[in-house]
Amino acid sequence: MEQGGFFFQALVYLAAAVIAVPVAKKLGLGSVLGYLIAGIIIGPFLFGFIGEEGQDVMHFAEFGVVMMLFLVGLELQPSMIWKLRKSIFGLGGFQTGITAAIIMGIAIIMGFAWQTGMAIGLTFALSSTAIVIQSLNEKGLMKTEAGQNAFSVLLFQDIAVIPILAILPYLAIKGLVPETADAAHHATTWVDGWPIWGKSLLTLGVISTIVFAGKYLISPAFRLIAKADLRELFTIAALLLVISTAALMTMIGLSPALGTFVAGVVLAQSEYRHELETDIEPFKGLLLGLFFIAVGASIDFHLIAESPKIIFGLVAILITVKFVVLFVIGYFFKMGLDKNLIFSFSLAQGGEFAFVLLSFATSNSILSSDVANPLIAVVAISMALTPLLMLFNEKLIQPRFGTKESVKEADEMQEDKKVIIAGFGRYGSTIGRFLQTNGVYATYLDIDPDNVDLLRKFGLKVFYGDASRHDLLNAAGAAEADLLIIAVDDPEKTKEIVAVVKKHYPKLKMIVRSQSFFGAYSLIEQGADRIQLEFLDSALRMGTDALCNLGHRRHESFRASKTYRKNVEKFIPELSEVWQDRSLLISEAKKRMQFLEKSMLQEKEDFHKEKDIGWDASDIIKEFGEDKI
Repeated sequence: MEQGGFFFQALVYLAAAVIAVPVAKKLGLGSVLGYLIAGIIIGPFLFGFIGEEGQDVMHFAEFGVVMMLFLVGLELQPSMIWKLRKSIFGLGGFQTGITAAIIMGIAIIMGFAWQTGMAIGLTFALSSTAIVIQSLNEKGLMKTEAGQNAFSVLLFQDIAVIPILAILPYLAIKGLVPETADAAHHATTWVDGWPIWGKSLLTLGVISTIVFAGKYLISPAFRLIAKADLRELFTIAALLLVISTAALMTMIGLSPALGTFVAGVVLAQSEYRHELETDIEPFKGLLLGLFFIAVGASIDFHLIAESPKIIFGLVAILITVKFVVLFVIGYFFKMGLDKNLIFSFSLAQGGEFAFVLLSFATSNSILSSDVANPLIAVVAISMALTPLLMLFNEKLIQPRFGTKESVKEADEMQEDKKVIIAGFGRYGSTIGRFLQTNGVYATYLDIDPDNVDLLRKFGLKVFYGDASRHDLLNAAGAAEADLLIIAVDDPEKTKEIVAVVKKHYPKLKMIVRSQSFFGAYSLIEQGADRIQLEFLDSALRMGTDALCNLGHRRHESFRASKTYRKNVEKFIPELSEVWQDRSLLISEAKKRMQFLEKSMLQEKEDFHKEKDIGWDASDIIKEFGEDKI
């Protein structure tokens, strides 16, 4: 970075993103296209603010893709893979195989060797996970049938990179000399000069090590780190995990994104999954934006200007072949027309793995740089066109066929209604077990790593994390949840959680544990929907037992307890309006207690005059059946 040094370059990138992305969003183009346009503007072929460094920045920004695939891996729980197995292996398998075969055939017809054709076919069969997921998320289509099917295909493609990287060395063409730069790069790996069987054994060994470490070593290590109670230390550890995995894969000559994807899959069942997601997410977003800018800046307009017909002809062939294959497969998998169009338009481009695979193929004597460079330009242009294609579909094609996808299908594909319990100590775990025995399964969050570890040994799925963090609540599904139960034993932390929820999820209902009346008043004032005094029920049970031991009839004692509890719960919201004025609060509380004492004594006197409404079924239904928040 020569022009003005690091700070000038950082200024250029940040300013370009801050200006271009909001404008693109305002015009309805989406953030991805905004980043790409920003990259083109500041790149070496327009204003030249970043000189010839687009490719260098691309290598750095690819780390954003690495982090994104780590997060994708974290989402891949066995239950989810099983649920999507048909679309992952059906849609994904057919799309990758058929597209690769067709493009290979076209390449052979154009005069390339079959080995080169196969490498190009396998490379071009892959789509851009970064652009597609970002674009679908922005349009709110990720939970739709089209979005889920697109995600499944991308998932299959990400997994398919493993065998593709293993196959490519076998396609080397004798007499095709590797590029000097690539050879030098390749020489930095541990496997330089190794036979293919040796590389394969080392690859299997390293992946097995990642799986073993993720399953048996990472969680204990994170538990120790969590005990230090330093949030930044956990973030550092999360970055260390991702970077060390990526570096290890690089040293054995494989894609770092692939390694972090495997690490993410292994950690998908970890109790630290949500915390890892929230720590990595900000870096992912920043670096992905940088990646998109770098893609825009690295488009070689000189190369395009030299042979525009060939470049844009190849772009048209790539997009057309992929769109047709996707559309036909979508038809056979019984996708509706509007869903199929979204699915096909979103995936009809080359992907970021193409940059890796084309470089790998060049260094393994499968392609020459004269062939690889135009292909890289084709992939970059097809990626840049993706937001425009999706916009074209959204604005011009969908209206003709009825756009029902964004609303109706989102409801169909949403997960079941959910409950989140924040705080899983004795109080919260009792609630959780009670709900579970009634068929209600919740997402549990707790800040104590020892408690999380212990409860996991009992078979409960508890995640480590601070529930007052907006990003953690988001990762736990607060945006789609029906109810949040706050059962933490720290009153200040409870207030923090309530404040965060009211700010970011105003429609999410909350039942909040309070250890005192004053705490209850404060929480009501903050916007908590319902308060549960943690001591009230146990105290009333003891009071009821005392009355029974003093000779009172048991059912009368229980009825008195119920009446008392009902009135106390009624008084809390009323008193929360005056609780800041201590003298007024005492006065109002005394009035209510006097009223309660008088009414209960009167009720006792009238007990034998009327039917016992405390045991009347209609009274119970009225109290418990209609009393919903």
